[in-house]
Amino acid sequence: MLITVIMPCYNRERYLALAINSVLCQTWPMVELIVVDDGCTDGSRSILESYGSRIRLLEHPGRVNRGQSAAINLGLRHATGEYIAILDSDDLFAPEKIEKQMRFLECHQDVGLVYSNGKAIDADGKELYFIYKRDHQPPSGPADVLENCCVNLPSNALVRRAVFERAGFFDEHLRTAQDHDMVIRITEVATVGYLDEVLWFYRRHDASISSTKALERWQNGFRILDAARRRYPYPARTLKRRLAVLNFRLGQCYLEQRAYFRAVYHFIRAGMLDPSRSARVIRGREAVSGPH
Repeated sequence: MLITVIMPCYNRERYLALAINSVLCQTWPMVELIVVDDGCTDGSRSILESYGSRIRLLEHPGRVNRGQSAAINLGLRHATGEYIAILDSDDLFAPEKIEKQMRFLECHQDVGLVYSNGKAIDADGKELYFIYKRDHQPPSGPADVLENCCVNLPSNALVRRAVFERAGFFDEHLRTAQDHDMVIRITEVATVGYLDEVLWFYRRHDASISSTKALERWQNGFRILDAARRRYPYPARTLKRRLAVLNFRLGQCYLEQRAYFRAVYHFIRAGMLDPSRSARVIRGREAVSGPH
């Protein structure tokens, strides 16, 4: 059974070869790797061309940068596999990642997406922490994903191609939070399974940590929430609690930027929308969940 791995790439020359090699050394024998050059301006293109026929190299017309969603969608349109995996060009797959997730899907025909535990690593590859706690449970349904962001995409999942045909492709209007939007839409149409093994590595480095990107991500969260509300019959309580989380997160972003009046406004909004949870957060008894 052929699996297509899609790798969007924009200026990742330091990590690109490591990411590609982690796909090429998979224990599953039938893997197609599509790498999308999303307008790279560093040395990434030379690295990609050095792999020759071992990868399928795609690009947008004019080699422009259109963002991760457009790059992934281009790969999806050219994929020939019945199963789809996506790997960010600075992350890594464990050698048995695809094989173990494929075996899981073979044994659970009702599951449309399987995801696994992983570890965060720093710029030099040093392991930092587990992505999920040991008692992590798969989401009970789309409301759980919408409210708690309990599934990370894209690098940790294997998805049946038919699921994308039902849920749609990535929203190209979103430059951040597109992963959360996608997993919400997937759980609206498919069952999600969890494999409690470390099968991928998420790289944290200066380029992936930005207060501006964080602010944009949470601002996009309002758009995603509104689209979800119009698309699926979510309970009113779920929508209200998620709105509270978004306001709390925006408050944190504005506080970090020293925009104090905006921060206070959003903290107050969060408290009014979900008083009991806000009180628990303030007392340190509960963390506010959100996409990584």
